[in-house]
Amino acid sequence: MKVDTSLYVSIGVKLTVALIGLLIMTRLLGKKEISQLTAFDFVSSLMLSELVGNTIYDDNIHLSHLLFALIIWTLLALGLEKFIARFPRLSRYAAGTPDLIIRAGVIDFNAMKRNNLDFAQLGMLLRENNIFSLREVAYALFETNGSISVLLQKDPEKISGNAEDHQGTVSLPAYIIENGSINEDTLKRLGRDRSWVEQLLQLSGITHHERVLFAEWSDSSGLYYQLKETNKA
Repeated sequence: MKVDTSLYVSIGVKLTVALIGLLIMTRLLGKKEISQLTAFDFVSSLMLSELVGNTIYDDNIHLSHLLFALIIWTLLALGLEKFIARFPRLSRYAAGTPDLIIRAGVIDFNAMKRNNLDFAQLGMLLRENNIFSLREVAYALFETNGSISVLLQKDPEKISGNAEDHQGTVSLPAYIIENGSINEDTLKRLGRDRSWVEQLLQLSGITHHERVLFAEWSDSSGLYYQLKETNKA
């Protein structure tokens, strides 16, 4: 029985090209670890793997077709990343936004239900951050990649009794401006509006929020910001 070596060579070449192409695409998109992938990135990677898998074992699809598919997909993904970076508000729709699970030391059970979290999962996520007691946590954000970020209480050993009696001891910083764009979702969470942001900026001598690269607000520390680079004569 004669073995068709050309088929094996074709599969081997396609696999090699696909692997190299996927590595290049991953580096171009800046994703260095699986933990950095959002839900959107994960779905995108599944679609790409399906595309590559269907081309490898199909004799009617040549290497040039695979290269074309990889190039087009990479350009589309890069274009989308750049577009989302230009308009930060779109990023929150495409990749989602972190959700506050613990706010000022108080668990938001509705937020837990929104994210399909139970107390066993919350405890596991906290232990991954070397936190073994809820009294240590001032704020906890459930990130879009499924991890949790924690801001600790100042003196957790002094905290006891009702969690609601210890609110306000630690303030969670929040981005109110990103790349010149006011973050409406953050303002809504803070109970503020655009006029409040404009007043803050005017107090710092800034007349237009478009000049601000980022601005961070903390109830305990106030405004912290950086202006965009300007061309110097």
